[in-house]
Amino acid sequence: MSTRVLPMDNIPPRINSESTRFMDVLRADIRARGYAYATERTYLHWVRRFIHFHKRRHPKDLGKTEIESFLNHLAVSANASPSTQRTALNALMFLYSKHFGLAPELLEFQRAKPSRRLPTVLSHEEVQQILACMSGTPRLMVELLYGSGLRLQECLSLRVKDIDFELRTIIVRQGKGDKDRSTFLPA
Repeated sequence: MSTRVLPMDNIPPRINSESTRFMDVLRADIRARGYAYATERTYLHWVRRFIHFHKRRHPKDLGKTEIESFLNHLAVSANASPSTQRTALNALMFLYSKHFGLAPELLEFQRAKPSRRLPTVLSHEEVQQILACMSGTPRLMVELLYGSGLRLQECLSLRVKDIDFELRTIIVRQGKGDKDRSTFLPA
């Protein structure tokens, strides 16, 4: 039996108990404001990375210069995508403006460069080959994801009563941004 070694260089080390208390308070603040669980996890991750980047200094002791330094690091050294850098920025803006109640300052930092790659699009035949290897619930889910444009979490939350077979539509409840929407049921 072979063991698989996963890269651990991008996982921040454990934080001390004072930092843990701070993160618990921040988590409670995010929840009290009604943010989605995925947003909570993401914001806590980026705040933790920000703290570790600055040698575990408390965020109240850090400011505009340190935020810019961290965002520049993401763009230049970490080669982060624009959306990753923007997510980190959103987490830090939440931390400073909403959690600490500080007015946001105009930040000057290098923006991450967007990749020039085109998305990989599977041909109809390739999709059919993939589906031929699947059966049951996983196949049904992949067909719904592929044919109707559902996001994974939307597909996982789908109920039979959300499907109108006569009109061939799917009602997506509390999708991204906690919004309801309608999409088509694939043939």
